[in-house]
Amino acid sequence: MAIRDTGTEQLIKDTAKRIFFSEGKFNATTQDIADAAGIARTVINYYFRSKEALFQQVFQEAMDEMKLRLEEVLLSKLPFKKKIVRFIDVFSAELREYPYKETFMISEINAHGFVMPEKEPSPALQYFFKEIQQAIDRGEIRKMLPVNFMLNLLSLIAYPLLTRPLFKQMLEITDIKFEQLMHERKKIIVEMLFT
Repeated sequence: MAIRDTGTEQLIKDTAKRIFFSEGKFNATTQDIADAAGIARTVINYYFRSKEALFQQVFQEAMDEMKLRLEEVLLSKLPFKKKIVRFIDVFSAELREYPYKETFMISEINAHGFVMPEKEPSPALQYFFKEIQQAIDRGEIRKMLPVNFMLNLLSLIAYPLLTRPLFKQMLEITDIKFEQLMHERKKIIVEMLFT
């Protein structure tokens, strides 16, 4: 049995991740990925059989990596407000590195009706919801369901980054100015969420 070159396999996945999630080229072909990786298209077929199989693996690995980073923050012993600031940093960095990942996920769900398997929220999320409720009980944040706090947090972070091209054009701002606004936004988000 032939031994697969994991370095080549990783190169293919890294290249695909960059093309799909950083550059937003969702319709890229296996030939496009092969050209960008500097390999033959047949090598991609050898490792992954199809573009869809490659995408599924790349997408799952990206989601798993993000989940681990966020769970590390959610389970940390940081004070609640500092935890929110750290969460904003981690989530924002992910969206800056892979600005098209969420857009692609939403497109796939809309196009193919993808549904996440039903399961209980992760222990990290359950722990975080308890912390949100405790912060509400202490009067640090407004009274609301913890899930609404989480939706507010995610929306305030993600929406400007997901719609960056639209905002840049509508508001006639440069990349540098947009980055300055996003840096200032962290403080604004925290001030909006806390009483």
